[in-house]
Amino acid sequence: MKGGRRNYKGEYKNYHSSTKQKKRRAGRNTARNKMIAAGKVRKGDGKDVGHRNGNPSDNRRSNLKVVSAAKNRSFRRTSTSGKVNRRA
Repeated sequence: MKGGRRNYKGEYKNYHSSTKQKKRRAGRNTARNKMIAAGKVRKGDGKDVGHRNGNPSDNRRSNLKVVSAAKNRSFRRTSTSGKVNRRA
C-alpha cells in the first residue's frame, strides 16, 4: 500500500462486489456452515475449511477438510491450475 490509507469502499466496488466473487464467497460460507453443523469447527477456533480441489463451489463432504488458517492460506494459487500443493 503506497502512501496512504486503504480504500475499502473502492476495493469492494472493484473486486468484491462482482457477481463471480459473491458466488465464490457464498460457497466458502456454505462450506464453513456445513462443518460447523457437523461439529468439526467452531467460531473463533483459528481453523479454516479448505476445499481439496480448490473449487469453492464444490461443497461435498469428501472435498472439505479442516486445516489451520496458516496452512490453508500458504498454497500458491495460479490462474490456470488453482491450488498448487507441493506437500500433499
